[in-house]
Amino acid sequence: QVQLVESGGGSVQAGGSLRLSCVVIGFTHDNYCMGWFRQAPGKEREAVGSQFHGGKITNYADSAKGRFTISQDYAKNTLYLQMTALELDDTAMYYCAAAGPRSRTTCPANLDYNYWGQGTQVTVSS
Repeated sequence: QVQLVESGGGSVQAGGSLRLSCVVIGFTHDNYCMGWFRQAPGKEREAVGSQFHGGKITNYADSAKGRFTISQDYAKNTLYLQMTALELDDTAMYYCAAAGPRSRTTCPANLDYNYWGQGTQVTVSS
């Protein structure tokens, strides 16, 4: 059974930084995509970025470019989201997701993710 466990959320002032972590447990292979998503109150869920497990190419949403960095520790099956220069509009529940098995090493924007974490809240205040 695949499980994703996020951590690292919290409250931070505008301009501050946070790093979220997501441990992926249970995949019996390495062929999967991992992604970060977020959902603010009253808004639809939106993608933040994605990366193939063990890959180096990262796809970022426009809202994340320049401020957010996705990385991973392959040996620990952990995906990270480093967020800097946080803004009030970054306040949301952040979710980690995984999609696999994949036959390709790319993670297209319209990929249907079949495993989700429970989410971790990020609150940015002025």
